Amino acid sequence: MSDVPSHFIRDMIVEDRAKGGHQGRVATRFPPEPNGYLHIGHAKAICLNFGLAREFGGTCNLRFDDTNPITEDVEYVDAIQSDIRWLGFQWSALYYASDYFEQLYQFAEKLIQKGIAYVDSLDEEQIRDYRGNYYVKGKPSPFRDRTVAENLDLFRRMRAGEFKEGAHVLRAKIDLNSQNMNMRDPLLYRIRYAPHHRTGTKWCIYPMYDYAHPLSDAIEQITHSICTLEFEAHRPLYDWVIRECETYPSQQIEFARLNLTYTVMSKRKLLELVQKKLVSGWDDPRMPTLAGLRRRGFTPEALRTFCERIGVAKADSTVDVGLLEHCLREDLNKKAPRVMAVLRPLKLVIENFPEGETRELEAPLNPEDASAGSRKVPFSRTVYIEQDDFREDPPKEFFRLAPGREVRLRYACVLTCTDVKKDAQGNVIELRAKMDLDSWGGNTTDGRTIKGTLHWVSAAHAQSAEVRLYDRLFAVENPGTTEGKSFLEELNPASLQTVQAAVEPYLAKAKAGEIYQFERLGYFCVDSAGGFNRAVTLKDTWAKIEKKLPAAAAKPPRGDETKVEKRKKAEPAAAAAPPGEVGIEEFNKLDLRVGIVREAGLVDGADKLIRCLVDLGEGRNRQIFAGLRQSYPDPAVLVGRRVIVIANLKPRQMKFGLSEGMILAGAHKLIAADDATKPGDKVS
Repeated sequence: MSDVPSHFIRDMIVEDRAKGGHQGRVATRFPPEPNGYLHIGHAKAICLNFGLAREFGGTCNLRFDDTNPITEDVEYVDAIQSDIRWLGFQWSALYYASDYFEQLYQFAEKLIQKGIAYVDSLDEEQIRDYRGNYYVKGKPSPFRDRTVAENLDLFRRMRAGEFKEGAHVLRAKIDLNSQNMNMRDPLLYRIRYAPHHRTGTKWCIYPMYDYAHPLSDAIEQITHSICTLEFEAHRPLYDWVIRECETYPSQQIEFARLNLTYTVMSKRKLLELVQKKLVSGWDDPRMPTLAGLRRRGFTPEALRTFCERIGVAKADSTVDVGLLEHCLREDLNKKAPRVMAVLRPLKLVIENFPEGETRELEAPLNPEDASAGSRKVPFSRTVYIEQDDFREDPPKEFFRLAPGREVRLRYACVLTCTDVKKDAQGNVIELRAKMDLDSWGGNTTDGRTIKGTLHWVSAAHAQSAEVRLYDRLFAVENPGTTEGKSFLEELNPASLQTVQAAVEPYLAKAKAGEIYQFERLGYFCVDSAGGFNRAVTLKDTWAKIEKKLPAAAAKPPRGDETKVEKRKKAEPAAAAAPPGEVGIEEFNKLDLRVGIVREAGLVDGADKLIRCLVDLGEGRNRQIFAGLRQSYPDPAVLVGRRVIVIANLKPRQMKFGLSEGMILAGAHKLIAADDATKPGDKVS
């Protein structure tokens, strides 16, 4: 257990067990609503709940919070179970909130009998008006003081189906003056005449989530009810329901949800994309759903690694999607077989190789894993290379094929371009070349350096395959946050390009779900509907060089490798903010958290900076550079100090590394946090 990075929830469980809480038992649950497909944000919650249960030898239930029959569907129930298993977890027990409808109803009668719940006959708009808002106190409903007998009678008649929808609701009687709107006599039950996917038409009153959730936890004797930060304000109601129903004292704990750049996580928004047919379905490979990621070529191992690396925090933050892509590359690099495929074929005829002859070459399936073996690759007089691998008038640092230039065909030979053929419009349609007949395997006998190596496919043996080149679904980093714009207006029009590629014959028997590295191009997954889906690209050295060249030297943007650059060029430069004071509204947006300095040291080549590794209770340490060297010439004195960190600043890439926040200081001295605080505690 000591090898696992800690975070505040794990620390809380360790502390509970040390005190003998829950008799040392750990019971968690994953409680999705069956109204949509799981997405990568749910993957974080799954890994956390199931992972903690596994780590501490506890249990983790899968419970469907199916309290709203209007939005729920068996399709989602089946898909959620499939996704959890695919991710690598198995629940201890499977439950539904609907299993507890009778118990929840009896608890509601108990609240009525205690005089702390009542049937309200105001309509929805009136209830909203009577509850007030953050600036206006609530006022009691004229039905708030109904007698216990009258409330019981009305509630039982609600269950019997005597009233139309909206005629009555059951509300808790708590505090209409509370600053927490969730405590202003929240709704517990409403009337709904809709068939339920499990109970049919047996019930016509359904419990609200904030009522059913804590009681379902209590019925299952969940010890640690882990949910996302938006439920923090709901915790007082969670505790009230459990306390007043006099049931098992489950504890709600909140952590920061996952936000990912170029992605939306709202199930409502994802459903809108599906319903408006802006994507092909919940499993569209551009969607952040687990079904979509799986179809695109993401592996459960990569997702679990990603969830571990981002940690568990108390403060909301946004994770760069590049980290997710990195985790996938890292995983697939170890196990994906290598093959060659040409996405945009250009014919290359090798004039001094005999016509009609075929030579079989040996190529490794995975240089990272010798046990993977090798494959036979046929070589013939005519091969296909990528259109982008040829330039008639190449810039200085372009080491691929050009007239008179020499390159290596991977696993095959070294050759020189001797002629270029064009069509009537001036487009290059065929290249001619001569090979060095002593260079089989790609090595030269005289030891001369060949800087460029190209992938290729024999034209006579090539298989034709549809390849879908997927990119990010949205063109902006934080879709849905641009004032005056709908997130639908920020879709990336180039998020899918389809090409007819030439692939080597080894792929003729590729099966759905298998993932291959197309050498020099990226990782591609065999789709169940046929063809290949690009999961993620490989890094392209030339694309990086080309971006730095003057406009005259660089070729115009080419397809999928540079559409991001095109978008950036098309976006207007942000106007500089006028100088001025920071208002209270802006200050309130800062997320101040307690951190403990775990390591501190000098930064070579920086006269003012020190480098700190700060624990914010996220399960990992943040690297933060601070201009405090003058005050702390020996940074080691900072180790163990409690500091205050601005936790929601966008990470800044500095010359010396990535800085992930700002440590507050005054007069070049750290502003210390209280000794009683813990890493991740909010500072107000």
